[in-house]
Amino acid sequence: MLCYTRWFGAGRLAPPAWRTKLVASHSSAVKAHRQSLKNRDRNRHYRSQLRHALKSMRSAMAEGKVEDAKASMSTTVSLIDKLAGKGIIHGNAAGRYKSRLAKQLSARSASA
Repeated sequence: MLCYTRWFGAGRLAPPAWRTKLVASHSSAVKAHRQSLKNRDRNRHYRSQLRHALKSMRSAMAEGKVEDAKASMSTTVSLIDKLAGKGIIHGNAAGRYKSRLAKQLSARSASA
């Protein structure tokens, strides 16, 4: 039986009946479902890290802190490459993120 207290929380109403049933009857399918849940949680964590890094870069550039943005550029690009290598984001999306960040950073540093 799968545990859905993560979504519904302790002390809340019980989950609907369709959420408490196992997805499949074969052991291999049950294991695949269990792995997909773990991978989804892991991928959500990585995407959250990426969004946080992009937001901090953009806010630093908007506030005019070009040196802080330049310092965090390498770690952000490293994170983007890591996620593209793991297949969490598409390779073209990774290139687009890096290109736009570099373009914004060079524009800000030229004006500052």
